[in-house]
Amino acid sequence: MQAERLLVGILTLWMAMVSAVSAATCRDTEFEGTGFSVCTVSAGEDLRLFLHDDRGGIIGSFARLEETLAAEGLELVFAMNAGMYHPDRRPVGLYVEDGEREASLVTRAGPGNFGMLPNGVFCIDPEGFAVVESTEYRDTGRACRYATQSGPMLVIDGTLHPRFLPDSTSLQIRNGVGVSGDGQHAVFVISRGTVTFHRFARFFRDVLQTPDALYLDGSISRLFAPELGRADWGFPMGPIVGLVHPRG
Repeated sequence: MQAERLLVGILTLWMAMVSAVSAATCRDTEFEGTGFSVCTVSAGEDLRLFLHDDRGGIIGSFARLEETLAAEGLELVFAMNAGMYHPDRRPVGLYVEDGEREASLVTRAGPGNFGMLPNGVFCIDPEGFAVVESTEYRDTGRACRYATQSGPMLVIDGTLHPRFLPDSTSLQIRNGVGVSGDGQHAVFVISRGTVTFHRFARFFRDVLQTPDALYLDGSISRLFAPELGRADWGFPMGPIVGLVHPRG
């Protein structure tokens, strides 16, 4: 009996250590006088996109997402708004959740940041991540387990979006995602102050060294990161990206 209790204790400790190692690592940093919060997720972790609850309603907030996951025996480790949406919170562009497409790819130019081509798609698969320019996504017929389209692209194969200006006066709190060159890490960033597109994109390219990065949104940008003591609130969101673990 004592040996069994010892074995259970060892297994519990091991599971806790695995959970700690695999959790998203979030940190605060600065670049050129602007603060950024950065959360990194590794391939193989349970990163998902969320839009509807099990009754078909829009989840819309981190608190509702926590409630939904708790009912399934899961906990939310990290989360962020994950793309632009219409007033009814339907995704503006492509949206795929657990292999089911809920909104179609948009490749035409249009108003606003989403239509500032090139825009792109963030893709989550069990073997890794990708940020893919939208027409390339269309032409290759790529299928992702989870996918969200947004725009503009921030970094395209190591090059900044051509319309970003170093002396721009357009300042917003912004969030986005970049992917490592080997596709094994997704890096989510939200600025802790207002920032131009140019500086935001250079942070991904020059500091995080992600060859491809995608803008997710601006004025509604929000972060859930208990490591940093953050659970931002505000108007209801559309798509949410989040890392989940079994409840301990």
